[in-house]
Amino acid sequence: MSEIYDLVIYNGRLVYKDAVRSGGIAVQDGKIALVFDDQERPRGNQELDAGGHYVLPGLIDSHVHFRTPGLEHKENWESASKAAVAGGITTVLDMPNTHPYTDSVDRIREKETLIQGHSLVDYGFHIGVVPGKLLPLEVLRQEHAASIKLFLTGHRTARNVIDQDADLETIFRLAAHRQIPLTLHAEDDAVLHLYRQVHKLPDNLASYEAIAPRSGAIAAIARVLRLVRKYGTSIHVLHVSSEEEVDLLETAASAGYPVTFETTAHQLWFDLDSASALGTKTKLSPAIRSSRDRTRLWAAVKNGALTSVGSDHAPHSQEEKAADFGEAPPGLPGVQELLPVLLTGLERFLPELSRDERLSKVVSLLAEGPANRFRLNHRKGSLRPGLDADLVIVDDQQTWQVEAKDLHSFSGWSPYEGLTLSGVPLVTIRSGQIVFDRGIFGKPEGHSVNYAPAPIATFEQVSGSPFH
Repeated sequence: MSEIYDLVIYNGRLVYKDAVRSGGIAVQDGKIALVFDDQERPRGNQELDAGGHYVLPGLIDSHVHFRTPGLEHKENWESASKAAVAGGITTVLDMPNTHPYTDSVDRIREKETLIQGHSLVDYGFHIGVVPGKLLPLEVLRQEHAASIKLFLTGHRTARNVIDQDADLETIFRLAAHRQIPLTLHAEDDAVLHLYRQVHKLPDNLASYEAIAPRSGAIAAIARVLRLVRKYGTSIHVLHVSSEEEVDLLETAASAGYPVTFETTAHQLWFDLDSASALGTKTKLSPAIRSSRDRTRLWAAVKNGALTSVGSDHAPHSQEEKAADFGEAPPGLPGVQELLPVLLTGLERFLPELSRDERLSKVVSLLAEGPANRFRLNHRKGSLRPGLDADLVIVDDQQTWQVEAKDLHSFSGWSPYEGLTLSGVPLVTIRSGQIVFDRGIFGKPEGHSVNYAPAPIATFEQVSGSPFH
């Protein structure tokens, strides 16, 4: 091997979704040029010893709220992207509930302009929909957005609720025709409104679940599955929180429906008992549920039914979260903590998995899964030659105690403070450039992602079965 590469990472444990092998990665022009065994080690202008640690593809957080524009008192793109790369994440997909709302292709372009030069991560966007104002979707194409995001219920930072049958029919039909996936906050607004009419304003997490019950999510998923059956629309259900939701979605997928789903790190980590002491810090939408729900979510991790885990990084200021329980907004930060919480949770809740198997689960849920789901797999999600050289070196055995001073989110707090977690990203590399190295940050030169064309749908409505 006479070629000298831009960067060579050697002495690593390379992690794929179904295997781990010893070796290294050679990078040229921002791409993975070569995957090699250590005895075949090539030369590089820059060489990096992985020290026997795991080398993963750069992680993808497909569910973040980085609050730009209009909500920078909670978070800003620069601080959020620092938190991301410190957590091993190299690509994020941002949600639309900003000020102004990201509900058109023009708004996406405006957001891109604001972010350029301030991002350590690559980025894409989910586009939102305003009730009764569907015209912006007419010009939407696959290359514009990762998905169309629908809030089937809302709260003070997510006010654009799509709950009218006519709007939903139009959106599901259009998305199927354009082959653009829908991402769903799937809780039924009418059901939750009914409970709010009957129950008093909550003052703790237990009474909060009384006005945000699992029945709202179950009803919403049943509703959207009828639309999926009717139009063949591809959907991805976000922050699934209950046992019944998992059962419904797994069954629908087994029947051939084009559905996938995500949960979050905090829903995998907390249950109602462990979260109650944190009060408003773990007030979320949807609510944290019982230990049986958490157990069912981990079963979906183990059996491979779960496509991705998102942080749902949705920071609020400490002052906002310190309000009375009924007034405090739902949401929490977590993009930096996503990887270590998942790694620690895998060891705690699925102890039968080996170290290698735990790391492969991370790659499946935080790299290949979201890359495949959101049409990024032609550039990201795996350690394959030709893909972007997005990489993270992880010491999975190093433990650390979560303290606010070590976190980079502008919000300045974490629901995991005081916990000891396993797993430390040592070096994060985006497009062959080191953007995080043991506390030192690189240049904010992240750019917008491009989406591969969606494959032609392969399912058809047939007699006797919804899809074949």
